Amino acid sequence: MVPFHQSIPGYDVAGVVVKVGSKVKNYKEGDEVYGFTNAQKSFQQPNFPGTLAEYTAIEENLLARKPKNLSFAEAAGLPLAIETAYEGLERIEFSAGKSLLVLGGAGGVGSLVIQLAQHVFGASKVAATSSTVKLDVLKKLGADLAIDYTKENFEDLPEKFDTVYDAVGQSDRAVKAVKEDGRVVTIIGTPTPPALLFVATSDGSILEKLNPYLESGKIKPVLDPKGPFPFSQTVEALSYVQTERATGKVVIYPIP
Repeated sequence: MVPFHQSIPGYDVAGVVVKVGSKVKNYKEGDEVYGFTNAQKSFQQPNFPGTLAEYTAIEENLLARKPKNLSFAEAAGLPLAIETAYEGLERIEFSAGKSLLVLGGAGGVGSLVIQLAQHVFGASKVAATSSTVKLDVLKKLGADLAIDYTKENFEDLPEKFDTVYDAVGQSDRAVKAVKEDGRVVTIIGTPTPPALLFVATSDGSILEKLNPYLESGKIKPVLDPKGPFPFSQTVEALSYVQTERATGKVVIYPIP
């Protein structure tokens, strides 16, 4: 029996263009780029990009130019997380003057939701949850209210929020923390109505749109302090991600 496909894992990437196809218009050899390579449209049309390798092939519309002030490691941790954060906020029609609660604010997506809500969308207030040891991370990211989920049930707080961004898969609790006419989006698990399940699309234009905020320093990548992991420790890095104890993004750096 022939296996369906043997693929190299990995979707986020940052690197230098070493070769371009004849129809590529926006990039040339030597350009520094980053992007999220999963262009899968359906289970019937999967995409197997494989970024945990020395080289990878990718469509140009999935890429953007790497922010000049970021290292390759910093840029590599951004694409999927920041596209998910941005598109999720758009999905719940988040806008200036609204309040937001972020579940999992110290994670890869949550840390960027906090920053985007403030600096791009103009939030009136941003609250976020984390464990005790990560409360300082939330404060450094600019959260107005840092909630220790090991000591407080966020859904029992007297204050309710215009919107809730659930990055940990707790939509059943998230819907209890939102105002009566508020919106909830989740990126994990089965949503509890009226929460919406959201899956990001891969779109380099979103990265290009957000590059000015990254280059100005208003939005900062958050990398777990245990990394970047060398390529030889890929298995250890992936195992560490599975512990769900990481802060921000775990990056694997393939160059010796």
